[in-house]
Amino acid sequence: MTALATSTTRTSRRIHVTDRRSTWQRLDVVVVGSTAALLVLGSLLVWSATAGRAALTGGDGSEYIVRHLTNMAVGLVLAALIAATDHRWVRIWAPVVYLGAVIGLGLVLSPLGAVINGSRSWILVGGLSIQPAEFAKLGVVAGMALLLAERTEARRSAALRGWDVLAALAIAAVPAGLILAQPDLGTLLVLAATVFGLLAVAGAPRRWLVGLVAAALAGTVAAVQLGVLQGYQLLRFEAFINPALDPQGAGYNTVQARIAIGNGGLFGQGLFHGSQTQSGFVPEQHTDFVFTVAGEELGLVGAGALIALLLALLWRACRIAVRADDMFGRLAGGGIVCWFGFQAFQNIGMCLGIMPVTGVPLPLVSYGGTSMFASLMAVGLLLNIHLRTERSIGLGVVLRERMARSRRF
Repeated sequence: MTALATSTTRTSRRIHVTDRRSTWQRLDVVVVGSTAALLVLGSLLVWSATAGRAALTGGDGSEYIVRHLTNMAVGLVLAALIAATDHRWVRIWAPVVYLGAVIGLGLVLSPLGAVINGSRSWILVGGLSIQPAEFAKLGVVAGMALLLAERTEARRSAALRGWDVLAALAIAAVPAGLILAQPDLGTLLVLAATVFGLLAVAGAPRRWLVGLVAAALAGTVAAVQLGVLQGYQLLRFEAFINPALDPQGAGYNTVQARIAIGNGGLFGQGLFHGSQTQSGFVPEQHTDFVFTVAGEELGLVGAGALIALLLALLWRACRIAVRADDMFGRLAGGGIVCWFGFQAFQNIGMCLGIMPVTGVPLPLVSYGGTSMFASLMAVGLLLNIHLRTERSIGLGVVLRERMARSRRF
C-alpha cells in the first residue's frame, strides 16, 4: 500500500507538471505558421490589387487593406476563442453554428437578401455585407461530424449504417437546397465535395459513395435541362470548354487571368508593379482572382510558395484528423481538409483555366469578411482538436509511466 501510494503521489506530480504547459505552448507550429504566412501574403496581394484602383476604392487606396486587416483581426479572435474552448463545449455549440447558418441562408432569400454578381447570396446590414453560405460550410462540417460521432459512439462501433448516411445527408441537404436557390454554384460544389469527403472519412459503405457520385451527375444534367442554373452560369461552363467562344464576354475573366499569370514569369514583375493588375484588367482580382496577383507580381516562385503554404496547412490538418482521439475530432478535421482542399483547387484552377469560373474565394487569402471569419474559425477548430489530442497523449504517457513504476514495487 505504501509503495502504491508513493507511485500514485509521483504520478500526480507528473500529471501536474504535464498540465502546467500553457495552451499556447501546445499549439501546432505548422498550422499556426502556415496560416500566419497565408494571412500576411494575402494582405499584400489584396493591397496591391486595390490600392491603385480609384474606381473601386473611391480614391482611398488604403480602404480595402484596412477592411481586410480588420476582418483578419476579428477572425483571429474567433479562432483563438474556439481553440481555447473546452472540447465538450465545441460539440455543444456545433448545432448552434449549423442552425445559425441555415437561418442566415433563409434570410438571404427574403427581402433582406441582396443580389451581387448575379447571385442572391448576401445580406446587407448597414455598411456590412454578410454571406451566410460561408458559415454553412463550417456548419455542415460540424453538424455532420457531431451526428456521426454521436451515433457511432452510442453503438460503440465505428461502422456506419445506411440510416447514418441518410441522416448525415439530410443535414447537408437543407443548406445545399437553400444555396442552390440563390443560386451559388461555386459554394454548392465546395459543399458537395466536403460532404462526400467527410462521408468517406467516416467509413461510409462504397455503394453509398458510388451512388452519391451518380446522383450528383444526374442532378447536374437535370439542373441544366430544367433551367435551374442561370444563363451566365451556363455560359461560363461553355467558355471553360471553349475559351475562344466569347473572349470579351463569358470567357473574359479566364483570358485575362491567364495573361496576368503568364506575365509573371519566374520571379514576377514585383509587388504593386503588375501590368495587368495595376491596370485593372482582371475583374474581382482582390477576391475570386487574387491568385492572379501572386502569379503576375511574384511569379512562379511566389505563386508556388503560396500553394506550398496551403499544402503544408492541409498536410498538417490531415495529421491532426488522423491522430484525433475521438470520432468528432477525426471527422471535423477531415471535413475541414476536404473543404479547404477542394475550394483552393477550385479557386486556383479557375485562375489557370483548368476549372470553370464559379466565384469562390481562396481560403485565408482572398478579401472578404465572412469567408475570412469562417476560414479562421475552421483553423481554430483544428487547433482545438490538436490541443485535446496532445493533452490526451501527455496523460497517456503519464499513465504508462505509472503502470511501469507500480510493477517495480
